[in-house]
Amino acid sequence: MAPKELPEGTGPVPLIQQILATNPTSQHYEAFEIDPVTEKRVRRKLDRHVVLLVFLLYLTAFLDRSNIGNAQTAGMGKDLGFDDAQFEWLLTIFYIPYILFEWCAIMWKIVPPHIWAFVTVLTWGLASTLQAVAFNWEGLMACRWFLAMAEAGFAPGVPYLLSFFYRRNELGFRCGIFLSAAPLATTFAGALAYGITSGHTAIESWRLLFIVEGVPTLILAVVVFFYLPDSPETASFLTAEERDVAKARAILQTGTESKARFGRIEWQEVLAAFSTPQTWVQPLMYFSCNVSFASLPVFLPSILTAMGYSSINAQGLTAPPYFLAFLVCIGTTYLADKTQQRGLVIFALSVIGGIGYILLATVHSVGVRYLGVFLASAGVFPAIANILPWVLNNQGTDTKRGVSIAVLNTIGQCGPLLGTRLFPTAERPYYVKGMTICAAFMFFNAFLAISLRTYFVIENRRLARAAGEAEAAEGEADGSGTKAGEAAVGVSEMEGTAGYRYML
Repeated sequence: MAPKELPEGTGPVPLIQQILATNPTSQHYEAFEIDPVTEKRVRRKLDRHVVLLVFLLYLTAFLDRSNIGNAQTAGMGKDLGFDDAQFEWLLTIFYIPYILFEWCAIMWKIVPPHIWAFVTVLTWGLASTLQAVAFNWEGLMACRWFLAMAEAGFAPGVPYLLSFFYRRNELGFRCGIFLSAAPLATTFAGALAYGITSGHTAIESWRLLFIVEGVPTLILAVVVFFYLPDSPETASFLTAEERDVAKARAILQTGTESKARFGRIEWQEVLAAFSTPQTWVQPLMYFSCNVSFASLPVFLPSILTAMGYSSINAQGLTAPPYFLAFLVCIGTTYLADKTQQRGLVIFALSVIGGIGYILLATVHSVGVRYLGVFLASAGVFPAIANILPWVLNNQGTDTKRGVSIAVLNTIGQCGPLLGTRLFPTAERPYYVKGMTICAAFMFFNAFLAISLRTYFVIENRRLARAAGEAEAAEGEADGSGTKAGEAAVGVSEMEGTAGYRYML
């Protein structure tokens, strides 16, 4: 159906007012359109302000959680007098609260986002920085606990936050930009840590590392409190006209105004979310990828060292695969948004990652094994970057999306508990068992992705048949099926409307 004609000399606001006045449950709801020029301007402003901010926050989060290894190399364990077994507990303790507090993703709906983000970012920033003044192993353990607890309340829920600002066909690319901060941080984390700890300072170099990498997080906590909008229509960087467009976009997506979202949980929708297969299949996909995701950054330097490279060269050689993963994260999420074929993209990435691990498990040639590292990195990280928006794409309300993200992270984040135990020193230099298990999980992820996509195809056909029958019945009732048929053209974003379809 063609968009409604506006009276001459008017902007998009009268049309938006019509949208806001429309009954959200009407099948005619998706027939309205927003001025594309204004909408594009709104998207660009949201990208520059919201996406860039959460990208920087995730970058600092990844640096803060991973710099413990660099601090150990700089003499932390020696200065505080603890052994290798206690250091391993410093690594393990992070995952316990990170799993226990995954449910906090739903807090983005209960608490205004700028307040929730401020609390979580400030908490992990303090925990990270206070590691610099720890005088024993127990103090570091406490800091790592609060660091993980706060990051669990922030990072896993950010894709859910972005779903408040973007429509379904825009969300994946923005999630990809956000999640690409992880491989990008890993690309330069080692060099940054070396630069900080290599000089002679008045305090121990490992303490300086925690201070230098922790203080920016504290600064960003203040920025996020004053700068992060709770919803698009409350964004101070948008004009009045742009806020009207943002409000219309929000209602076209969910059927409710964003300002009414916070503090409300629809318990019927919680139960409905648990009844859908994607709520359980996608967490298994996330678990499968996280087995490989957790092991690769930890053990990649050891893998490269086993190929014959020195420790310094091995650290340097980890950067190119991670940078490739950064680029593929952004490229594949953009491609999946444009083609609306996220399941196929995840399938392809999982196969690529699995092939990479097979090469690492079976081939002894250094060049081919290094190629395997590239394939594994380019498969694992981007697959995760596409799984998260796929979850949000196929739950039609804020509450369902919050529940699905909480379940996804609670189950999926158990993957590192297995992944970090797959590469014992005794199995050097090829780690055949660990590589084989990672490959098996990536191929299992490919199977889950194509199976779930097939389910969505079947469901979309069922929904199309039901919509056709409803249109025919309405046409018979009013004597003409033309108007009803035109109104149902297109795909609605709001679950429960006649045009709603799952995103493949």
